[in-house]
Amino acid sequence: RQTPLLHSDQGWQYHMPAYRRQLAEHGLTQSMSRKGNCLDNACMESFFGILKSEFFYLNKFDSVELLDAGLRKYIHYYNHERIKTKLKGLSPVQYRTQCSVG
Repeated sequence: RQTPLLHSDQGWQYHMPAYRRQLAEHGLTQSMSRKGNCLDNACMESFFGILKSEFFYLNKFDSVELLDAGLRKYIHYYNHERIKTKLKGLSPVQYRTQCSVG
């Protein structure tokens, strides 16, 4: 089982001992962008924007379990089936596989 990773910028609230303690108690690994470098967050911000527009805003969730199941299904779709023009019309997994073979 993989450990969940929570990525954020270096805002003061993310440095608070109580916040960090809560992460540890829930088995989350904390990740922060480098100080003063918003580009570290660009990939995740882009993904979250796509996730919200293609999945979250288009669905209604009657329980946390349904949201969780839907997120897992969408992330699998995003990585294995959703093509990107920046990746030569391949999904991220197809692109990485092609690059590692060739």
